Amino acid sequence: MRASARVEYRSHPPREIAPKEHHAALPTADDVGSFGPDAAHVMLYWPIRTILRPLVLLFFRPRVRGLDNVPRRGPVILASNHLSALDPVFLAVLVPRRIAFLAKDEFFNGKGLKGAIVRRFMYAVGQLPIDRSGGTSSARTLNAGATHVVDGKALGIYPEGTRSPDGRLYRARTGIARLALDTGAPVVPLAMIGTGEILERGRLLPRMRRFELRVGTPLRFERPDDEPTAATLRSVTDEIGDAIHALSGQEYVDTYASQARRSRPAS
Repeated sequence: MRASARVEYRSHPPREIAPKEHHAALPTADDVGSFGPDAAHVMLYWPIRTILRPLVLLFFRPRVRGLDNVPRRGPVILASNHLSALDPVFLAVLVPRRIAFLAKDEFFNGKGLKGAIVRRFMYAVGQLPIDRSGGTSSARTLNAGATHVVDGKALGIYPEGTRSPDGRLYRARTGIARLALDTGAPVVPLAMIGTGEILERGRLLPRMRRFELRVGTPLRFERPDDEPTAATLRSVTDEIGDAIHALSGQEYVDTYASQARRSRPAS
């Protein structure tokens, strides 16, 4: 990969969270605010988390490293690799903050009863729609994410822009850099290990397998006096991507995941 990133995580043995701990992470004052179009939807976040957390701990027995690197309060951007559709659920269960994730807008645009149910659920579990078409539409989405961070909340983002099509780590997109520079919030790199084998693409039911969450030390970036150049955005993005790579140990591919998916032969 490129130059190595300034990242490390504690070398103590993985922490195994016991099911009895599921009451430990309760909402703080900073978590009570609203996001999305209907705050009532968001109020379901903690009840859903309370239900899912003991189930995840019991059936998947996750290992966790470096969780104390996530600030308990204040603005933070959580940047992770993306192997499985369950990754946001696992992060929400393990991280003791209410996290809003940037998710593809197709989940929010469905028609009919099914579309309404999916949309309501996505908001309830802390998802924000992101328009991935580029240009001004994507910029508006990032602005909404930046506002959420500036309000002192936690935002989860997958810098690759989509799930990995084959388990490797792909080139990160520069939206993460713009968020970090615009907000001044610390970026905490994360790595999910083994979740891709729990729920593969096209599979309906998850396998009961162990996975691991690794949390790196926060990265901080100073906003330049002028509008950041494309080179600056790419440099910041690559540093974040390198930090995730150092945690995950995945094979790195210097192309975008969406391009790799389009180039794969149809099965």
